[in-house]
Amino acid sequence: MPSPSLRRAPAAATPIAFAQAIAAACRLRGGSPDRALKLAQITPAQLHKAESRMTARQMETLSAAAMEELDDEGLAAFERPLPWGSYGMLARASLSAPDLGVALKRWCRHHGLLTGDVRLSLAVHGATASIAIEERRAIPREVRELSLAFLLRNVHGLACWYIDSRIPLLEARFPFAQPPHADAYPHMFPARLAFGAAQAEIRFDARYLKLPLRRDEKALAQMLQRALSITVLQYRRDRLLVPQVRQALAAHPERSHSAEALAELLHVSARTLHRQLKEEGASLQQLKDEVRLERAKDLLYRTTRPVKQVAAAVGFRNEKSFARAFRQWAGVSPGEFRDSPTA
Repeated sequence: MPSPSLRRAPAAATPIAFAQAIAAACRLRGGSPDRALKLAQITPAQLHKAESRMTARQMETLSAAAMEELDDEGLAAFERPLPWGSYGMLARASLSAPDLGVALKRWCRHHGLLTGDVRLSLAVHGATASIAIEERRAIPREVRELSLAFLLRNVHGLACWYIDSRIPLLEARFPFAQPPHADAYPHMFPARLAFGAAQAEIRFDARYLKLPLRRDEKALAQMLQRALSITVLQYRRDRLLVPQVRQALAAHPERSHSAEALAELLHVSARTLHRQLKEEGASLQQLKDEVRLERAKDLLYRTTRPVKQVAAAVGFRNEKSFARAFRQWAGVSPGEFRDSPTA
């Protein structure tokens, strides 16, 4: 459920407003929240105290108990209840995808088979990927914030679980006014936040979409025993290696002359380095060239060194090979780049 990271957040940082929304969901479905609240050890006094907070574990317990009792994993957000196990079925349906991008497209499409009240979609614009929620039917006011936050945290947590990697968010947008408990949102969505947006949406680096899934049926069965935990715990390890390689090449050019030396800097084997870069659609030589040419671009723009000296400074043996590589990369010669007013 939409709860903060256990690693960074305070012990009790989840707003009690989410517990109030779950209690409202129980009533909207004609049930009582009392048993779920008792299991989560949330007292009536705490529930009605607007500034109260609960722990991530309490939120997970409360959510699971209410969903199971109501037999509705949508918690009254949709006209038709989503029977217990619906989101597990979605996770299983995408498990055979070759990469995260295909898995998320499947997940969004299959979610539409469960309910037409909302439509989730994956889009890529340049280097940025986004998952957005289009509300096609009004979500009950009492549970709207909880529902949209839950859906975004659910799909983000599942994406991280699929590839066993932290996927840092670039931005999270919400189609409602900033709530009184907005200070909890950076724990749930550590990114730029925007309230009053056109739709609910998260954005992240599109390169993660190329990573292969690292889970199987056995791992899925284990995860489903506590499925809500994947939306509570934030992943620590980032498996996207390309930006780490670029950073190491730029920061330690003298220590990254070979794959073995670079792999040692990154605490992986040279074999793993080459394999993982291939999975991400890159090669070590390609990244070395890109880093060298970025450095050359900076020297051409910020200094008056002759092109021959710039070529030598970034590791090219002669000016001719440098000029050829630079033109292939930038579309213009080094001299044309330097003379360009937009350089």
